[in-house]
Amino acid sequence: MGSSIAWHLANDPSFAGSVVVIERDPTYARASSALSASSIRQQFSTPLNIHLSRYGIGFLRRAPESLGIDLGLKEPGYLFLATAAGEAVLRANHAIQKGEGCSVELLDSVALRRRFPWISAEGVALASHGTANEGWFDGPALMQAFRHKARALGVQFIADEVVGLAPNAVTLRSGSSLEARTIVLAAGPWSGEVAALAGIALPVEPRRRSVFVFDVREPPGPTPLVIDPSGTWFRPEGRFYIGGTTPADGNDPPGAPLEVQHQEWDDMVWPTLAARVPAFEAAKVVNSWAGYYEYNTFDQNGIVGRHPAIESLIFATGFSGHGIQQSPAVGRAVAELIVHGSYRTIDLSPFGYERISAGRPIRELNVV
Repeated sequence: MGSSIAWHLANDPSFAGSVVVIERDPTYARASSALSASSIRQQFSTPLNIHLSRYGIGFLRRAPESLGIDLGLKEPGYLFLATAAGEAVLRANHAIQKGEGCSVELLDSVALRRRFPWISAEGVALASHGTANEGWFDGPALMQAFRHKARALGVQFIADEVVGLAPNAVTLRSGSSLEARTIVLAAGPWSGEVAALAGIALPVEPRRRSVFVFDVREPPGPTPLVIDPSGTWFRPEGRFYIGGTTPADGNDPPGAPLEVQHQEWDDMVWPTLAARVPAFEAAKVVNSWAGYYEYNTFDQNGIVGRHPAIESLIFATGFSGHGIQQSPAVGRAVAELIVHGSYRTIDLSPFGYERISAGRPIRELNVV
C-alpha cells in the first residue's frame, strides 16, 4: 500500500510535493505483501470491494506498460462451495455480483461435477464459479515494481521506524524527525500499534495465517482457486499447489509468532483436501510459510481516508487479506485524495474511519 500510494503520487502530474516512505524492514521479510498468496477475485458481497478488485485486475494486465513488468497473471477463477446452510448467502452474494456485472455462475452439485470432474460434490448444495477476472499473480513482484518505479520518480525510502506520531510530524527511532503536510498510515498489520502512538484507537492487528505448498502424484486437471465450506482453500502454484485454512477458534491470537502451524495441515487442511479432491489423498507437503493478515477486527474491510479530527492524517490499512489485490485502486484513490482533495476514480468514503466511531460496520460476507 505504501509503495503503491507513493508511486501513484509521484506519477500524478498535478502533484508538486515530495514523498518519503518510512520502512522499518526494507528486506520485507515479515511484510504481508511478501508472504501473500497473491490472488484476486470479484466474488465479494460488498460492491465497493468488487469495484476495487475490478480496477485491480485491469491494472495487473497493464503492468507491462505501466510498471515494466509481467506479473504472471493467471485467471482460472475462484470456486466457492456452499452447504445447504450456506446456500442462501451464496445466492445473495451472487445477486450482488451479477448486479455489478461480474462474470460468475452458480452450479448445483451435478453441474459442479460436470464442470470439474475431479472434485467431490459431497455435502455441496451450490457452488459459485468466477468465469473471468479472477485468479492469481506474483504479489511480491508487484510490491517491488511499485517501489522501484516510485524511487525512479524521486520517492525517498528511509530504513527506520516511527516511534512518535503527531499531526504533522513523525519521530524516528534513529532520533531524527520529519515534518509533513500529510502523513499516510499504511503500516499493514502494525497499523494499530502506530496509530496508538498518537492515542488513536485503530482496530487493526496482526493475525497469523499458514500456507502449505504440496505436491501430488496425479494432478487432477485445470483447477481454479477453491474455497471449501470449511474455510480451507487451495490453488495451483506452478507444478505444485498451495493451500491453507482459517485457524480454529481459540488459535487466532493477535501478534502470534510467524511460525507455521503444522498441526493445521494434519488436523484441518489435509483431511478436507483429501475428502474434496480424491487426487489429493496422497498430497505431500514440500514447503510452507506463515504471514500476517492486517486484520480489521471491526468489520474486516479496509480503513481508508482522513482521520475526522486530524486533517493531515490519512489511513490506508485493515484490508484483512485483500490488500495486495486492492493496492492499485487504493493507491490511486489515496493519491487523488491528497492531490485533488477528493476521490475521483472510486469513492472510498464508505471505508472511512468515521464508521468505526459511529459503530456502523460494513459486513463483507466473503472473507477468506
